[in-house]
Amino acid sequence: MIRVSNIKIYEDISDEEVFNLVVKKYKILTENVREWHISKKSIDARKKDDVHYSYSIDIDIKNEDKFLKYKNISKIKDTAIPEIQLNMNKSIKPVIIGAGPAGLFAALTFVQNGYKPIIVEQGQSVEERKKSVDLFINNGILNTNSNVQFGEGGAGTFSDGKLTSGISSPYCKKVLKEFVNFGAPEQILYLTKPHIGTDNLINIIKNMREYIISCGGQFLFNTKFIDFETVNNSVSKISVLHLDNNCIETIETNVLILAIGHSSRETFKKIHEKGLLLEPKNFSVGVRIEHLQSEINKAQYGTITKLKLPPADYKLAYHSPSGRSCYTFCMCPGGVVMPSSSEQNSIVTNGMSYFARDGENANSAVLVNVMPSDFSTNNPLAGIDFQKDLEEKAFTLGGSNYFAPVQRFEDFYNNVKSKFIGCVKPSYKPGFTLANLNDIMPDFVSSTLKEGIKYFDTKLHGFSNPDSILTGMETRSSSPVRILRDENLVSNINGIYPCGEGAGYAGGIMSAAVDGIKCASAAIK
Repeated sequence: MIRVSNIKIYEDISDEEVFNLVVKKYKILTENVREWHISKKSIDARKKDDVHYSYSIDIDIKNEDKFLKYKNISKIKDTAIPEIQLNMNKSIKPVIIGAGPAGLFAALTFVQNGYKPIIVEQGQSVEERKKSVDLFINNGILNTNSNVQFGEGGAGTFSDGKLTSGISSPYCKKVLKEFVNFGAPEQILYLTKPHIGTDNLINIIKNMREYIISCGGQFLFNTKFIDFETVNNSVSKISVLHLDNNCIETIETNVLILAIGHSSRETFKKIHEKGLLLEPKNFSVGVRIEHLQSEINKAQYGTITKLKLPPADYKLAYHSPSGRSCYTFCMCPGGVVMPSSSEQNSIVTNGMSYFARDGENANSAVLVNVMPSDFSTNNPLAGIDFQKDLEEKAFTLGGSNYFAPVQRFEDFYNNVKSKFIGCVKPSYKPGFTLANLNDIMPDFVSSTLKEGIKYFDTKLHGFSNPDSILTGMETRSSSPVRILRDENLVSNINGIYPCGEGAGYAGGIMSAAVDGIKCASAAIK
């Protein structure tokens, strides 16, 4: 195929019309075109007086070599997805702990290769889970087993459904194609910043589950992994607790995929006690910041363009002279700040957008890096204590009723409690309490946040608007531990595969899904 790149479009037209413009420009005979598709679509807003879409189109065409003389046309070769090597002499009984993206894509890989995994998930199915999340949002009633952190689909289900990733893997294309197969919009295959949206994710995850079950997979919801046994340093069976009836069941297995998610604190403690090797790792903490989406649009796109552009996003980073870093994470255009606690008497925040991204506010995490040297002990689980301390302080500061503490940026910068809300209204539910977030943060976090937000204003005008709202605290951006594994993706106990974000090997839906495929493939091989 050939790729036609750098196609600048200044009007809102269909993909078909974009293709027709390319055909006309390069004098391509349509009868010679066997196939074509959009391979990239992005917004170029670097110059506010020249905002446009930038397209790339892949075309399978006769006599393709004659078009390679043009500057913006090149020959491409499709990247093949690696084939999984089946070891037919090896009998495996796969069990997967966790039904987030890593666990679901591991299960999908198993069933696509003839195996029938059991997926153990302490939370509810995604349909029931949404009811529990809504109950917490509307009434402040928390289900500690099934919430924004736990349940089918993982923590990313109640986010923005972002499918961007810093990793480069041929499996990324497979993940996108599978999402489309299960109901995601086809545009995620070519948008440079694809997202699915929470509203779409719920149906997609349900469709994935039904397919896995139709292929022989089994889901155990409301079921907590509590222990495992070994024979000759190889996993032989696990114990699970059925939360509905408080009964313990033993399941034989020789392949255990630990796709447990970054908030599985009880599981981290259990596997550490049982001898799995863990180490503390860097993570980040901070706040959610909210601006008016209209102001972000203006700062990113200017006011000249006539294009009907989607709500603007941003990605910013700052490196302090102190050696700390501050950066934005999981930016949610037109979204809301989500109550994301998974333990009683704690406040955890996250961001969420629906597919339309049509809310009044934009929100993003603004985070500061935390290192093991910041922890009070050398215990591999010390990062969890660091997180919990902030979450419990936020709960108290918010009024001990699951209201989140919020503060205008001007007040945060000046270290005074907010007395009023300005033009940006907090979106967090069940509710909020005006507070001084400096009171609960370590000094290195609050000072770096202040520096970073002021610096971000030089890159994105209005970021340090006095009325910008900070909501505390965001502590679960990534796992505070890493479960060690070797080059074959196996832990120090044979048959146990630490997998995904909770194990310390991913950072988002895409990379977690890819790691699920890799771990299942390694077990099969």
